Amino acid sequence: MKKFTKTLAMVTAVVIAAMALTACGAQKKDETAGKSTDAAQTSTETKTIKFGTNAEFPPFEFVSNKGGVIGEFDGIDMAMAKQIAEDNGMKAEINNMEFDSLLVALQNGQLDAVIAGMTVTDERKEAVDFSEPYYTATQVMIVKNDSPITKASDMADKKIAVIQGYTGETVVKDMGYKYEAFKKGTDAIMELMNGKTDVVVIDKATAEKYIKDNDGIKAVEDSEAFEDEKYAVAVAKGNTELLNKINKSIEKMIADGTVNELAAKYAVAED
Repeated sequence: MKKFTKTLAMVTAVVIAAMALTACGAQKKDETAGKSTDAAQTSTETKTIKFGTNAEFPPFEFVSNKGGVIGEFDGIDMAMAKQIAEDNGMKAEINNMEFDSLLVALQNGQLDAVIAGMTVTDERKEAVDFSEPYYTATQVMIVKNDSPITKASDMADKKIAVIQGYTGETVVKDMGYKYEAFKKGTDAIMELMNGKTDVVVIDKATAEKYIKDNDGIKAVEDSEAFEDEKYAVAVAKGNTELLNKINKSIEKMIADGTVNELAAKYAVAED
């Protein structure tokens, strides 16, 4: 009896040990399976590029009631932002804010990039890194059809409106003229239409859109007073990984004619 009991005990121990090993193996298998699933989810998760813009600058960026290429946002820059993200297997998120806040938000890490018809300047290059330029622009003067203003120097004794933070403000300031700065281009145009200002200085492409949408106003150019400027995408200083991805996409869009197609499309597009 003792011998049988001892043998039974040994068999029981072996069975228990085997069960323990089986359970342990199953647990490890489950844990491994769980880790594999988690890894798969992580590897397939779509990342986002957080773009900052100021959607008051048609045809480059504006809010459309009909829906845009990214949510409610539409325009040349918005289409480019979407393409840049897609080229890199990512999604584009648009954060609309005041123009003057964009570079601050970029430096604070709230944004990954800024695409807002932003002109490359030496001052801005000290704060951020810029992509390859994708558009060449110039400033013009929007005036009423019967305005006596035919060149920039004619603004000397006139009421001038600009958009806060835009290149037009810098240009007028450098000329030494007094001006009133508005946060929205539409507000400046309304002042002109109502006779409360004589001229609005703004980028040519945007001027053309406002002129198309409002009767009785025209653009006056002065190549001697207004130099060409380059638009580019801004990223935080030292973010070379993202900058290289953006540059590669921009170079492709320039080479295959996408940028020109977008410029032509939105030049005649309705909000």
